[in-house]
Amino acid sequence: MTGMVFCRGCGKEIHMMAPSCPSCGALQFPILNGKSKLVAGILAIFLGTFGIHRFYLGQWSGIFYLLFCWTFMPGIIGFIEGVVFLCSSDYVWNVKYNSGLPF
Repeated sequence: MTGMVFCRGCGKEIHMMAPSCPSCGALQFPILNGKSKLVAGILAIFLGTFGIHRFYLGQWSGIFYLLFCWTFMPGIIGFIEGVVFLCSSDYVWNVKYNSGLPF
């Protein structure tokens, strides 16, 4: 069933948006080591030419930004990606870049 995750306390399957587990009552806290949408957006806007935002997100595709930085295209793409990062919802950001957990 989609939208289900495992409880961090007892391991039973619960809905991903549940603030606590109905079985054991353990609170389901957000990810503490996730990637920040604000940091990624700022990196993309100011250092997008070099692909720093992609390396921050753990994506190897940042190497292409480095290879083609002399063409200024990575700078334009990085700026657009920065705006998209900053405008995306927290839910979409966390599902895409923070291990698929919607916190």
